[in-house]
Amino acid sequence: MVSENRIPHAMMFYGPKGNGKLALGLAFAHMLVCKDSSDEAMLKDWAHPDLHFSLPVCKRKSTDHPVSDDFLPQWRELLASKIYIDIEDWLTAIKADNQQLVHYVSESDALQHKLQLKPSRGGRRVVLVWLPERMMVQAANKLLKLIEEPPSETYFILVSEEPDRVLGTIQSRTQMIHVPALTDEEISSALIKYNNIAADEAKVMARVAQGSYYAALSRLSSENEEKLFFDLFVHLMRMSYMRRIKDMREWSDKTSEMGRESQKRFLEYCQRLIRENFIYNFNKKELIYETTEEEAFSTRFARFVNEKNVIPIMEELSKCQRDIEQNVNPRMVFFDFALKMIVLLIQ
Repeated sequence: MVSENRIPHAMMFYGPKGNGKLALGLAFAHMLVCKDSSDEAMLKDWAHPDLHFSLPVCKRKSTDHPVSDDFLPQWRELLASKIYIDIEDWLTAIKADNQQLVHYVSESDALQHKLQLKPSRGGRRVVLVWLPERMMVQAANKLLKLIEEPPSETYFILVSEEPDRVLGTIQSRTQMIHVPALTDEEISSALIKYNNIAADEAKVMARVAQGSYYAALSRLSSENEEKLFFDLFVHLMRMSYMRRIKDMREWSDKTSEMGRESQKRFLEYCQRLIRENFIYNFNKKELIYETTEEEAFSTRFARFVNEKNVIPIMEELSKCQRDIEQNVNPRMVFFDFALKMIVLLIQ
């Protein structure tokens, strides 16, 4: 596209989590705006004046009108440390662990103001929009106007994990570019090359990561979030089977202390483990994607997940996700789910 000078004015890189969409978007933005060594020097820290970022952010106070520029130092510092990132990394970077991040209307207003000015370096200008599915409706409508009639030599790169949640009219005006999940071989090779992981261990980690290099890297961290999720899941299943109501209440209080984004990821993790334990009963090794620790637990737990209760359990987890997204009291959500598991596990 670049060599033939046939670059769409708006593109959306979309695909599953952790597969390098953002890294690809950043590399393409780099290619578009970099003309000489001066550009290269500024892009090293992602501080080029003609590369603009639109990011999901949070309010510090109810009267705030936050925009991405308020958080650019944290964003550039995060990108300097690693290029494969998740919303949890961004939440930690801006110290917003218990908040949900969105693109506010003020963000679209700020972009409109920026794009009214001429490019600082006189060449191409790029706006990289990370997670456009988190846009408020009013912000999305204003962005639509910019995408429909962008200034000359201005290009939008949208990086999305859930493109179906992006405003339909925005989707229709972008060149949709699907970025597929990485293969097990690609992930294991990268783990061996860049992280000095033994080949056998890298192979297992790549399979469990299911196409997400970010997930594979997360398992290398000493503060592995999935290890916490696994312990919470196992503890709940044991308490539900033994009907220890008091302990279940304490478990609900502990789980509710996590940030809402972490709570949503925990519920996604629970759905994955329920699925894996159900499949485990069929003795089809090639269909199971579990770590060694998870598989050891499944040898004892899988028999409790069967044709009678697997769908009701998944439905309850989906309801919990919906309630958490709608800001229902998490203590009520998790304690209610824990109580229902007492009945569901004996079906």
